[in-house]
Amino acid sequence: MNSTLMNSRNMNLKKLKGRHLPFIFLFICMMSVVGTRASAQERVLGADLSLLPAYEAAGTDYYPQNGGKVIPDVLGYVKTEAGMNAVRLRLFVAPDGTDPSVCQTLGYVKDMGKRIKDAGMLFLLDFHYSDTWADPSSQTIPASWYDLNEIGDLDNLTDWTVEQKVYNYTKDCLNELVSYGATPDFVQIGNEISYGMLWRKDYDKVYPKLAQGDCGWQWERLGKFLNAGAKAVREVTPDAKIIIHTERVAEEDATENFYTYLDNLEVDYDIIGLSYYPFYHGSLQQLSTTLKRLQQVMPQRKVHIVETAYNYAYYPTDAVYDLQDTWSATVAGQQQYVEDLTAELWRHSNVTGLYWWFAEENGNGKNKTVLGSWLNRGLWNNSTHRALPALGKMQDFLNVPTLVMDVKGKKKKKQPVDVFDTTGRKVRKGGSGIYVGGGASFIIR
Repeated sequence: MNSTLMNSRNMNLKKLKGRHLPFIFLFICMMSVVGTRASAQERVLGADLSLLPAYEAAGTDYYPQNGGKVIPDVLGYVKTEAGMNAVRLRLFVAPDGTDPSVCQTLGYVKDMGKRIKDAGMLFLLDFHYSDTWADPSSQTIPASWYDLNEIGDLDNLTDWTVEQKVYNYTKDCLNELVSYGATPDFVQIGNEISYGMLWRKDYDKVYPKLAQGDCGWQWERLGKFLNAGAKAVREVTPDAKIIIHTERVAEEDATENFYTYLDNLEVDYDIIGLSYYPFYHGSLQQLSTTLKRLQQVMPQRKVHIVETAYNYAYYPTDAVYDLQDTWSATVAGQQQYVEDLTAELWRHSNVTGLYWWFAEENGNGKNKTVLGSWLNRGLWNNSTHRALPALGKMQDFLNVPTLVMDVKGKKKKKQPVDVFDTTGRKVRKGGSGIYVGGGASFIIR
């Protein structure tokens, strides 16, 4: 191309850019909004409702926030009122009946799982691989998986035997669920396995705080068990996403180490699952630090907050962090927690899932047949049986954040210092109109 043609082309481009800059800017903003909406559509919002059938069997009534008639279908209610599109259910191998909240047998989960699927919702299946609660303090091998009369001591239970049990049990459960019309969309292999799973004794634990060079046979053992479960998931429910769940948000280095170990061991999974309870794991700033670390070191991994909750009464006596100055243990404090949490999660593109744990908490059930004592962190009030305001605010996780201001009255949200109007001009304080800035759209009215 000769110099005359080149100069002519550059001049035309300058004219085009100058004349159409506002429209180009508006187009870019529109495309940004479209992209944000697309990501919002990919988001999963749900609740762990593992005790809902037990509450229903005990005759417990659920009411809307403002009272009125009994809610006939709680699943339908959380779907319409909170925008939830998923439900999480835990599964135990053979509960012994001593804890009424540990009642989720395969038959129980099949029935509830089919209800979830029939409601058009996504189903997250949480394998505990235990007869009781599996968490950082307890990862007990199911009693039916060994015979002490044969092996004499748990020390003699081989890893190969446990590995085969994980594979066969996972495969059998999934086959039954699929046949029943309760195919999971997400499968969680283990529950809060920050220190490993299926311990014979304490020596089986893994310690994610240790340096990478200290990865030993305990990690290899864990990797074999996780891959055994993953193999069954891929075979029976190939479309399901596999989640590996930990609860070390308070220690970003431990969280990074854990999932780095899994990658080094070539563990097959799709999504990082985290528990985040502020009273155990710290402030939203700490959560943000951990999420940013995961985004940096594992950009290919999406993250689901598979458990969160906050009290609307009686701050936990076993709390590690006192955050009552940020969120009081009140109805309003719980609602504010949801608003602040969802706003924070919108700042992290790697987070695509959020679940409220034990959202269905609603008293003890008749003669304490459902719950021995209240936790006071569900989304219904244990005393009035009415939905709490935080339930409706959960849908903020699905909605593109929009900050609204009333220039004549009190500011509802703070406007960023630098925002732009739809012509592309940088403004500090605009009149009525639509503005873009700080990763969100703004309406000034």
